[in-house]
Amino acid sequence: MPEELRNIRREVLPNGLTVISEEMKHIRSVCIGIWVKTGSRDEDLEWNGISHFLEHMVFKGTKHRTAEDIARQVDSIGGNMDAFTAKECICFNMKVLDDHLPIAMDVLSDLVLNPTFAVNDIARERGVILEEIKMDEDSPDYLVHEIFTQNFWKDHPLGRPILGTKDTVKRFEQEPVSHVYKQRFVPSNIIICAAGSLKHEHFVEVVNKHFQNMQPGTNGFHSTRPEIVPRIVLRNKKSLEQVQICMGVPSHPIAHQNRYASYILNTVLGGGMSSRLFQNIRERQGLAYAIYSDLNPYRDTGCMSVYAGTSRESADKVVQSVVSEFHKLKNELVPEEELRRAKDQLKGSLMLSLESSTARMSNLARQEMYFDCFFGMDELIEKIEGVTAEQLKQLAEEFFHPDSIAVTVLGNLDGFKLRREQLAC
Repeated sequence: MPEELRNIRREVLPNGLTVISEEMKHIRSVCIGIWVKTGSRDEDLEWNGISHFLEHMVFKGTKHRTAEDIARQVDSIGGNMDAFTAKECICFNMKVLDDHLPIAMDVLSDLVLNPTFAVNDIARERGVILEEIKMDEDSPDYLVHEIFTQNFWKDHPLGRPILGTKDTVKRFEQEPVSHVYKQRFVPSNIIICAAGSLKHEHFVEVVNKHFQNMQPGTNGFHSTRPEIVPRIVLRNKKSLEQVQICMGVPSHPIAHQNRYASYILNTVLGGGMSSRLFQNIRERQGLAYAIYSDLNPYRDTGCMSVYAGTSRESADKVVQSVVSEFHKLKNELVPEEELRRAKDQLKGSLMLSLESSTARMSNLARQEMYFDCFFGMDELIEKIEGVTAEQLKQLAEEFFHPDSIAVTVLGNLDGFKLRREQLAC
């Protein structure tokens, strides 16, 4: 895709709100996102989960619309509306046909600017979230990641669950919810971006119409950098058929200069069907159905983790096999052909992801949040191409230390033991 096709424009309104747009000429849709630059890591312990609760509550009704009005209006224009809460942001987004941009903006801005937080809605939604927490706890692969994260960033908000806990959610009342809303939903903390069939000037006009009266404010959020605690945690849960394993090491923050090498290292290790973990542990040894690695970078820290679901009998062998892949990456250069494949896989998924207006919109917001600039496709490809086998080996030596490997094992463990010596790589 030639570089000049990315038509990105950025503007900051007088009250401090950032507006970004990217025109995509060959499609009829437009995706709009309102991003709040704080998430669950900016919560106090007693209010853990309140960002996610707030994200749910804005859909329950505003000064101008009931929850049903909101749903009907979105459906009547064939729109797709969604929202999510992450560790470092909250996002409300809608995808519509370009003609419906003004209506979409009217609904989204109403949610963000005029939620009512009615007492009876709050009580009902607490029940909904408590069910959501139970549902997640019934999902073993979710649970093993949650226990892993809580121990990896122990006693830090980054390690706490985005949904909160049964105890914290029960405390959510109108006053704390309104307080957190007023604190976080301020213009300097909000990015509104859109990608698709639109004109920047028109988009800024529409945003300004709804948001110009929003009062400026500051919110000095930014929790401290977490210390990492590489513990071995064995959690017995007799009802599980499989043993769930999550192993991880500290990795770089999201904007680190070696991030491209990290993404390629992750791709080689466990990012897809041709990766080493999949080929060795699933295909050659038949020890697991699901096995993959993941890179989770944040603004000041990161984690590279490996997940596997296996039988109680094979759990030892799976841990040993993962550790031996760590060892190989530290001690042998990745062959040229495998490096080529990983680069092409990464470039392919990057290009495919940028075909949709939704992905472009997210991409704009994340670049604004973490990089303060926008990277063109050519520049990204050049950076990926620039990664060498030597860099991957250095990175593996930096990441895969026996002392910094954290492991969580969940299942019917029946006397299963794991010692630090078994993690020597």
